Amino acid sequence: MTDGTELYTVGQIARRTGLSVHTIRFWSDSGLIAPTDRSAGGYRLYDAAAVARFDLVRALRELGVGLEAVRRILARQATVAEVAEVHAQALDAEIKALKLRRAVLRTIAKRGGTTEETTMTHKLAHLSAAQRQQVIDEFIEKTFSGIALDDDAEVVATWMRELPDELPDDPAPGQVDAWIELTDLVGGEDFRQRLRQIALTGASPVASRHGYALRSLTLEHANRAMAELIAPESAEGRSILNQIIEPGMPAGERDELHRWLETVADARVERYWQLIAVLNGREPGPSAMPAFTWLIAAIRAHG
Repeated sequence: MTDGTELYTVGQIARRTGLSVHTIRFWSDSGLIAPTDRSAGGYRLYDAAAVARFDLVRALRELGVGLEAVRRILARQATVAEVAEVHAQALDAEIKALKLRRAVLRTIAKRGGTTEETTMTHKLAHLSAAQRQQVIDEFIEKTFSGIALDDDAEVVATWMRELPDELPDDPAPGQVDAWIELTDLVGGEDFRQRLRQIALTGASPVASRHGYALRSLTLEHANRAMAELIAPESAEGRSILNQIIEPGMPAGERDELHRWLETVADARVERYWQLIAVLNGREPGPSAMPAFTWLIAAIRAHG
């Protein structure tokens, strides 16, 4: 203390930094910041550089940096920038986990399920990206096993696998709910068998002749019929039907078309695509099922 350097007591540092006396002594006892000197009474004294170190340690601790990392910084074994980058990455992971937890809780609150369903919801939401993809891949492989898919069907099967690499950093409850609903959907044997039927009928002549054009005509005219409250079995309904399907279509072909429509027009298949869209952050398109339901009823009513 003879060189004129100003020294500070623990109490003075506490007032300057806002740290508690206990914390200052703990950091000092831990070897983070050693006293510069001691008073005649044996009390610890610290110079301005030590006070600055207390300020640094306080800032790092408030940012959540652990004491061991702080020790490495003070010992110049790591820079503040290096530690900050590692800690920022850890915080990113923690924030992501918290956001997922929040979305899961909101999903559980919305679904109002049992304790078993709550446990399953939590487990499904925390599957890794690879595990989620495996669920869908196994579903597709089992569904189309033994079926020779044409080029168009192969493309569709590929699209059906299109899950995002992972849920978004801030998943909406709807995305967590979509994944849970999708998992439930692909676990149903009835749904798998319906997709096999669709794949098998996709190669039929009637599907080749009417598939793409029929959808466009149905959405245009059947949606208009529903908007105008035209019943499919009415005379007006017959007129609308004739705008979708050629009135001169042979009866056998019309029956085949009717059977094909009843196979492929399945709300579960449409829901699958809607859920895939939600998981990939896209807005699902409007449902086509009401229009096709109207068309099927019209064909049934008018033969």
